[in-house]
Amino acid sequence: MPALVGLFLPQMRMTFDQVEARVRAAEELGFHSAWFMDHLAPPAAPQHDMLEGWTTASAIAARTSTIRLGHLVLCGPFRHPALLAKMASTLDVISGGRLDLGIGWGSVPDELRRYGFGDERPALKAARLVETLEIMEAFFTGEPVTYEGEHFTVTDAVQRPRPLNGRVPIHVGGAGPKLTMPIVRDHADWWNCPCYAVEQFDELRLRAGERIRVSIQHPIAVAPSSAAREETVALLERRFGAWGGLVGGTPDEVAAALRKEVDIGVELFILQFADFGTPESMKLFVEEVLPAL
Repeated sequence: MPALVGLFLPQMRMTFDQVEARVRAAEELGFHSAWFMDHLAPPAAPQHDMLEGWTTASAIAARTSTIRLGHLVLCGPFRHPALLAKMASTLDVISGGRLDLGIGWGSVPDELRRYGFGDERPALKAARLVETLEIMEAFFTGEPVTYEGEHFTVTDAVQRPRPLNGRVPIHVGGAGPKLTMPIVRDHADWWNCPCYAVEQFDELRLRAGERIRVSIQHPIAVAPSSAAREETVALLERRFGAWGGLVGGTPDEVAAALRKEVDIGVELFILQFADFGTPESMKLFVEEVLPAL
């Protein structure tokens, strides 16, 4: 089966018109999905403007027709699970069933402290996320929900309409064997494997379980020619060198690197382009790299 490709497009340092134009270009090129981030200020760069993630996805949904939409990842503590379930089912219905729901327990502890969401230990945040996912799945049935947990309580509550396909696909990222991978195994449809965890892929894949599909996220740059390779890779390293998992070079080099991950079971590549997803770079990827995947 050919690999799927998604565009990771953090909605900062761009106008909404620019975000929309790039998602629409990705849609026209046949990208599977477009993904935003969910923060109250850009991590490590709070001086920059950043559009709110859920509002951005909703507006983009109204301006597209086929591309799937999601976040890598929603911050669980920002929204009560009953509210998040309602938001998810609503956007799924409005978009024609195109929502994928990526969620985590909060990747930036300082952000949670600054904005008053507390400073809880990882095990407690993981337990809260499990309850969030259980409540959401219950609401997606459209039946009355009563839930008594340690962190959330819901009493004889109903939410309709249901998501168009009965539920919204859940994406959970990370590689922690004690806290994260059990959540992936028990509650996710997709495991977003961090690029730093590829070396432990076989072990972690077993922990995720056979039914789980796998995605991976990479900063990427495809050189339009051999002569432009050095400059292209330098841009990638300058902008995303601290991230890890960089994939850059000629189309053949990029295809060879990603093909190794296809061979171990990766089905979806979620890519952040070094030039922030210009139509030209996405078109080059689709024409020169994707056929090899």
